[in-house]
Amino acid sequence: MALCLLSRTVQLARHLSSPLGRELCSATANKPVLTLFTKKPCPLCDEAKEVLEPFKRRFILQEVDITLPENSVWYDKYKYDIPVFHLNGKFLMKHRVDIKRFQDHLMKLETQNDRHQ
Repeated sequence: MALCLLSRTVQLARHLSSPLGRELCSATANKPVLTLFTKKPCPLCDEAKEVLEPFKRRFILQEVDITLPENSVWYDKYKYDIPVFHLNGKFLMKHRVDIKRFQDHLMKLETQNDRHQ
């Protein structure tokens, strides 16, 4: 089975072999993954998620809490810059959502995915 990235991956991993898990994986396998590097509290992160709300069906949001011990590399890199966004593993933007940049990159990935199906 192909690797399926979902928000809250750890919580869902045990369900991927179930019929529902396979269905979720196939439904989301081609969606781009938007990673939000965040910490609590983060009012700018909350604001950014609101700005992205109209697009939520077009991507998978994966949140990474940079204050967790296993994310210390991200903490060292982004502690003064959150929110930071990566799209499919590549840096996209920080501090605030640049909606034009986001839409352009999202559309480019969607077009690539359509060609590969």
